[in-house]
Amino acid sequence: MSTISDRELWACATHVLKTHGANAPRHVAERIGALALAGDNDGVATWQAIAKRIAALTEIEGPATRQ
Repeated sequence: MSTISDRELWACATHVLKTHGANAPRHVAERIGALALAGDNDGVATWQAIAKRIAALTEIEGPATRQ
């Protein structure tokens, strides 16, 4: 994986959530698919790391927004 810091990955995850809202998981899946087809393994790993952070943020924020 490239040299993207943990802080930058969290910032990317937050940005993707703010930009794409409920469609964030779909956006991430599309990016991962495109990068996989292009053979960009580092890009895939980076977006998978972002996806994990989005899932964590959604889990944290999810119950409060569902009430």
